[in-house]
Amino acid sequence: MPTDTSCDALPARAPLAPAPGEPVLDVVIPVYNEERDLGPCVRRLHTHLTRTFPYPFRITIADNASTDRTPAFAAELAAAIPGVRSVRLEEKGRGRALRTVWTRSEAPVLAYMDVDLSTDLNALLPLVAPLISGHSDLAIGTRLARSSRVVRGAKREFVSRAYNLLLRSSLAARFSDAQCGFKAIRREVAERLLPLVEDTGWFFDTEMLVLAERAGLRIHEVPVDWVDDPDSTVHIVKTATEDLKGVWRVGRALALGALPLDRLARPFGDDPRDRTALPGVPRGLARQLLGFCAVGVLSTLCYLTLYSLFRLGAGPQAANAAALLVSAVANTAANRRLTFGVRGRDRALRHQAQGLVVFAIGLALTSGSLAALGAAADHPAHGTELAVLITANLAATVLRFLLFRAWVFPERRTAPVPAKDDHR
Repeated sequence: MPTDTSCDALPARAPLAPAPGEPVLDVVIPVYNEERDLGPCVRRLHTHLTRTFPYPFRITIADNASTDRTPAFAAELAAAIPGVRSVRLEEKGRGRALRTVWTRSEAPVLAYMDVDLSTDLNALLPLVAPLISGHSDLAIGTRLARSSRVVRGAKREFVSRAYNLLLRSSLAARFSDAQCGFKAIRREVAERLLPLVEDTGWFFDTEMLVLAERAGLRIHEVPVDWVDDPDSTVHIVKTATEDLKGVWRVGRALALGALPLDRLARPFGDDPRDRTALPGVPRGLARQLLGFCAVGVLSTLCYLTLYSLFRLGAGPQAANAAALLVSAVANTAANRRLTFGVRGRDRALRHQAQGLVVFAIGLALTSGSLAALGAAADHPAHGTELAVLITANLAATVLRFLLFRAWVFPERRTAPVPAKDDHR
């Protein structure tokens, strides 16, 4: 697998400037034993691009170790049709084929589609246009949008929806259709993203999208018209098993912070929310407050639930300490990623240790409040305990945010970018 040791951020997105004579788009068609469908597919795709695509393009046939006459047909098509080439791989795997071709391609926009052309080709230009314009980093076709028109059997419909539901529940994925064979990516994004993707088979798409989304890259979705191929050779049970293994592997890596997703970050200023200056408000404070409040609400609910459970078998002080400790660890991890935008494992243990110091301060506030309540009333009601804890937690929350912002996750200062002279 290729590696990338660069830690620099991705450049800011910008519209592509096509080089004369160079393809803007490279469409890859991964195939395995597709001697029957390959010719009609390539000719139809080439005709469509010639008529509708406004920039130079190339079609690359990626043969995954076919054992029939597919390699010979691919070579014939490459020789007969301008802008078509063939690449032979000696190992199977759709992910392996895409990684190999995309890594070697010089085109600024890279795409792929299945050889059966289940997707209506009219969606191709809307798929790649946001990447050419600089609006998005990746683009995917989705069969699950309300405006999509899909023709396929009940079995495949159930499997597809169940799989995407699994991704949403286990990996918190927000994209709607992971396995639609119709995707595109900007080359500079692929150069940073593909070395992080381990899978070489059908899970390649999902892993790529999950990592891109977690890194904050923009994924554009295009509703597609889709007619399922009844002769598809995909083995559903085997593919589903491999996908589940992939979900577990990626979920574990994300939970441990083992992936250097910071190399996929865009520079400061690429996000328009970062460019908006609010008079009298420090840069980033508004966003951090919103994120901290959202995490705080969920953390407080978790804390109160745990306190009520621990209170069934322990005294108020022990229950409070245990509930606050568990919720504090989760709160620090969530604020680290969501509120202050810190990714990867760098200083993760240090941040948790600092978070525990902040936890100790919050524990002192809440424990002191419970002690004061106990001194004022011999047997306070459970509802009264919760009310006191909520009040104490509000004070602790304000202090926690200030400590997080100033001490645990201080803003890293960067050298200002010189302003460009205006000669108009």
